[in-house]
Amino acid sequence: MLALSLTGCASDPAPTEQLRLTEQAVTQAKAVGADEQIVELAMAEAKLQQAQSAMQRDAFKEARILAEQAELDARLAEARVLTQKSQDQLNELNNRINRLRKQLGAL
Repeated sequence: MLALSLTGCASDPAPTEQLRLTEQAVTQAKAVGADEQIVELAMAEAKLQQAQSAMQRDAFKEARILAEQAELDARLAEARVLTQKSQDQLNELNNRINRLRKQLGAL
């Protein structure tokens, strides 16, 4: 029985690289402006903490799954922030174009 449980642990290596990638994704999301008000970033941070806790319990499969989910949540948070920034820039450019059209129409 002990041999079977040890074999099960051996098949799931510690997901240290995945945790590192996840931490980088969370850091990158914060670097582009994501904060705790972005739901996906809050979810990513929570899942990352759960993954780290699972690592301490040697629950490597659970840790890997949570870390992968956290990475995707962080990347989604980053994408949402970048999309919003692009939309804001587009709106500003449209406003400038409209002002220029009005100025040209007044001439």
